[in-house]
Amino acid sequence: MKKLFLFAIIVTAAFSCAKKVSQEKTPAKEPQKEKIVGADSDAHGCKGSAGYTWSVLKKECIRVFEGIRLNHAEDGKTYTTVAYVIFEGNKAELFLDTQKGSIILERKSEGDSWTKDDYQLIPWKGYVLKKAGKILYTGQ
Repeated sequence: MKKLFLFAIIVTAAFSCAKKVSQEKTPAKEPQKEKIVGADSDAHGCKGSAGYTWSVLKKECIRVFEGIRLNHAEDGKTYTTVAYVIFEGNKAELFLDTQKGSIILERKSEGDSWTKDDYQLIPWKGYVLKKAGKILYTGQ
């Protein structure tokens, strides 16, 4: 009898400590919109996920990293930024990580530097990009 009584107490304690299941209904989750891979085209149809950016100069989607890479100029600090430039005739299109759009630079004749506003791209030991006379980037 003692064993039966002890067994009843253990069973009752086990069920009283069990996690109670809520009877409330949980709201149904809204179905997730399916994301299509490669459906990230911009206003010009360029796919950013594939590395394409719109070039105003070439009037087509390009991969800027296939252009000329300019590394941040050395000034004792470590940077991970780069600039890219592509050329078309006497124009150069400059892509900076600090600018939302590209910058179109022009030069008057062969051998001159490309300029626009404060920016100046100089063909010297590769290329040197200056802004307001300060060297920002250099590259081959």
